Amino acid sequence: MNTTRRDFVKAVAVTTAGAAVLPGHLFARPKKANEKVRLAFIGVGLRGESHVALACNRDDVEIVALSDINSQMMDRAKGIIKKAGRAMPQIILGDNTAYKKVFEIKDLDGVIIATPWEWHCPMILDAIAAGIKYVGTEVMLGITLEDHWKVVRAAEASGAHVMMLENVCYRRDVMAVMNMVRQNVFGELVHLQGGYQHNLRSVLFTKDKQSGDYIFGEKAFSEAQWRTAHSVHRNGDLYPTHGIGPCAMMVDINRGNRFLSLSSFDSKARGLHKYTADVNGEHGTGTNVRFKCGDMITTNIKCANGETILLQHDTFVARPYSLGFRVQGTEGLWMDVSNTIYVNGVSPNYDSWDKADSWLAKYDHPLWKKYGEDSKGAGHGGMDFFVIHAFVEAIKRAAPTPLDVYDAAAWSAITPLSERSIELGNQTVEFPDFTGGKWMLRKQDFALDDSY
Repeated sequence: MNTTRRDFVKAVAVTTAGAAVLPGHLFARPKKANEKVRLAFIGVGLRGESHVALACNRDDVEIVALSDINSQMMDRAKGIIKKAGRAMPQIILGDNTAYKKVFEIKDLDGVIIATPWEWHCPMILDAIAAGIKYVGTEVMLGITLEDHWKVVRAAEASGAHVMMLENVCYRRDVMAVMNMVRQNVFGELVHLQGGYQHNLRSVLFTKDKQSGDYIFGEKAFSEAQWRTAHSVHRNGDLYPTHGIGPCAMMVDINRGNRFLSLSSFDSKARGLHKYTADVNGEHGTGTNVRFKCGDMITTNIKCANGETILLQHDTFVARPYSLGFRVQGTEGLWMDVSNTIYVNGVSPNYDSWDKADSWLAKYDHPLWKKYGEDSKGAGHGGMDFFVIHAFVEAIKRAAPTPLDVYDAAAWSAITPLSERSIELGNQTVEFPDFTGGKWMLRKQDFALDDSY
C-alpha cells in the first residue's frame, strides 16, 4: 500500500516529540579556531592525488596518512606533499587490506576514499566500524543494492556522516540554475535530464610500454586496471551520479520528494570493440573480448512529486563531452549542451532562445560569489574545491555533510537498479526508500546560502 506524505506526517506526529535521540558520544565536537582537521586518504591514484593537492592548499587541514597498494602512485602523492612544504604523513603500502591500518590512527577526524568502485562499500563499512565519523567517498557507493543498504544502516546506527564527493553538484552553471529554480524562474519543474556523455576510451585503455598495444587489466595504468572490466561484465548505467546529483537537488529528492521507480534500456555494444580493433588491428590484443555494457544506456525515473528524469550513459563511442542537462518547468527551461535558456514572458518570443550567459551571471550562486577566487586552479573548472571544502567545513562544525548518505545511496543505486531493469526486459522496477519514510519530513538544506 502506498502511503501519502500527509498520512505519514499524521502517523508520526505523536511519536516524533518522544523519539529516541542518538547518544551524544556518537557525534564529533566542533573544532576550535586553532584546531586542524586531521584527514587520511585511502587511494591516491589520479583522483585521490587531486584531493590530496586540494587538502594541501588548506591551512585548516592536517594530512595524517596516505594509503595505497601502488608504490608508483604513492610516490606521486608524496611529491605533492613535498612540493606543498607539508610534513610527510604516515605512508601505508601493502596488500588490499593494508588500508585498515589507517583506522588505527588516533584522533582521526575523517577519511577520503578514492579507490576502485568495488572497494568503496567495504572501506566505508570498516571506517564506520572503527569509529570514524566523517567518510568522504568517490562515486560509486557500492556494486549491489545490498551494498547500499549496508552503508545506510551502518551510518544510521553509528551517527557517521557519509558524503559522496559528487563535484558536479557544485558546478557553477548548475548552481546558478538551481538558484533560478529556487526563485521560481522556470515555474514548477516537470522534467529534467542529465547524464555522463563523454568519450572515455583513452581512460579505459592505456598503451602498454612493451607491446605498444592498448590494453586494460592488471598491466594497464590507472582506471584501465579496473574500470574497464565493469563494461565487460555489467550492463547498466555504470556512472549515474554526475547527471542525477544536480537533478536530485533541484527537485528536493530525500527532502520532500523521492525516486519512485525506473526503467532502463540498452543499445547494442559496439564502441569498445571497434576501438580495440582500430588501435590494435582487426585481430589484435583485446579484440576477442565481448563487452556486455551497451554503448547507450537510457534510464527514465519517476519521482513522487510527479517529475520525470531522463539519464543517459554514453562513454564508449566517439563524441565530445557533455552532461546533457535539461531543466524544464511550466514557464521555461535551460539546456547546457546549447548554453541556452527560455523564460516565458521574458525571452523575446515563444520560439527564440536566450544565450544562458547573462542569466547564469545574474543568478550566480552565493557560494561561487564567495569562493570563486579560492577555487581557481582546482580540478574540473573549480568545482573540486567546493566538494572538499564542504566536507572539511562539516567536520569543523561537527555538522551533517551537505550531501549525505541517503543522497549517496539513492544516486548510486541507479546502477544496480538499471542492471535489473535491463535483465528483466526493460521492466519498470521499484526504487527503494533508503530514508525509511523520513524524506516526507526532511527539508531542503543543500547550498541554501554561502556557508558550505
